[in-house]
Amino acid sequence: MNKIRWGVLGTARIATAKVIPAMQRGRWSAVTAIASRDRAKAETAARALGIPKAYGSYEALLTDPDIDAIYNPLPNHLHVPWTTRAAERGRHVLCEKPIALTAAEARHLLELRDRTGVRIQEAFMVRTHPQWLTARDLARSGRIGDVRSIAGCFSYYNDDPANIRNVPEFGGGGLMDIGCYLINTSRFILDREPQRVIGLIGRDPRLRIDRLASMLLDFGDAHAAGTCGTQMAPYQRVQILGTRGRIEIQIPFNAPPDRPCRVLVDADGHLSGSGIETIELDTCDQYTIQGDLFSKALLDGTEVPVPLEDAVRNMECIEAVFRSAESGRWERPGSAVPAS
Repeated sequence: MNKIRWGVLGTARIATAKVIPAMQRGRWSAVTAIASRDRAKAETAARALGIPKAYGSYEALLTDPDIDAIYNPLPNHLHVPWTTRAAERGRHVLCEKPIALTAAEARHLLELRDRTGVRIQEAFMVRTHPQWLTARDLARSGRIGDVRSIAGCFSYYNDDPANIRNVPEFGGGGLMDIGCYLINTSRFILDREPQRVIGLIGRDPRLRIDRLASMLLDFGDAHAAGTCGTQMAPYQRVQILGTRGRIEIQIPFNAPPDRPCRVLVDADGHLSGSGIETIELDTCDQYTIQGDLFSKALLDGTEVPVPLEDAVRNMECIEAVFRSAESGRWERPGSAVPAS
């Protein structure tokens, strides 16, 4: 076998517009089946994307013996149930973020992985994109001195009550949808876990989801601050600030697949920006990279790029931000005891 045969659960836009076409361009990935609870939708998507098989139920896809791995882009509240069903069928799973609604659910997946022997990974595609790998290497190289702060913003505007991202019972809201990126990438750059977090939440009175969330993560000698919003002007940017300079990632999360990405390095610290160096990364698709690295790990029998334990720790941080917004105190990720 020289390619992993993928099945896709559902016809979510992120799957049909971004992930599937990108994986079809991969060296080690082949998308061979797609399923929907509406067979007509599955067949329409299969025809449009050139996928050989279409199924009218998720369970029917999971029983296909020619499927090696599952991509799960279902709504947040269905991530754990269908990842569980796939793993029980012996299928490896790449599951969209957030991998669960709670840290306890995420820890259940650890037990599931260990019991079934399948690989399970949360689909934070940014973790394998060259711009983030470059930013991490620069931060660790000492080029900007010691990292002291990471500041990020991620926002878009969506107040449609019918949109799945605006339904609280389905895990909707800004922190779960996009704030999770700010937490994940700060942990990635600093390569450790925050000791405590504090959060503020602003809720939409009609939709009841968090439309505005701000957080401060205390890593000891470094802090990470972030704001996400689902009813704000579309914007995203990340700054990594050190004792001698800074790194800026211009389009950190929705990296364009059709043009180079740019990372800016200001190692001089002039407010005029006269010393800024622009590092241009080759054009690439982060979803192609994500799928191929997962597939290659399966083919080689090695560990997947991002271990499932990382997903658990990210969920613990998300929960701590929510707890802090309620308690008004610092909260410790992974612990019900408030931080001092």
